[in-house]
Amino acid sequence: MAYFQFLTKALAWVAAALFVMAGFMLTYEVVARYFFSAPTIWAAELSQLALIWGSLLAMAWLLGARRHIAVDALVDLLSPEQRRFTEAFAMLCIAAFSALVTWKGWDIFFDSFERGRTTGSMLDLPTWVTELAVPAGFALLFLQALLEAWRSLTGERDADAPHGGFE
Repeated sequence: MAYFQFLTKALAWVAAALFVMAGFMLTYEVVARYFFSAPTIWAAELSQLALIWGSLLAMAWLLGARRHIAVDALVDLLSPEQRRFTEAFAMLCIAAFSALVTWKGWDIFFDSFERGRTTGSMLDLPTWVTELAVPAGFALLFLQALLEAWRSLTGERDADAPHGGFE
């Protein structure tokens, strides 16, 4: 469990680096295009790739740190025990959805990999490079959701406690 938490935190830092890289790439593209009339063939596509991978790699850490948007007006009215079961149920729903997306995402990735599909852009990257982010990110989210459901059911995560950050 501690290894998985270390992995998700490390991937969250990788995601943060990918977001920064995307910002630099897009800034470079804007400067090259508008100030020097020399657009790149790589900046837009690689920044999209960085944003997709960054978003999907960070999902598991975000769930564990409770950084996703939550509407808890009704849940706050429940007793702590009811809150624990409600949260566990929500985490199991996330796990079920994540399992489905992982399965279908893997099929899409593998089909593109087998067929050798490319983006069709001037950079012409293989599409599986982007598509692999979906099953990878959702598989991690699946595992994190199961872990969070277990934590809720066992009372390891206090329903009243503030939730974590990058600490």
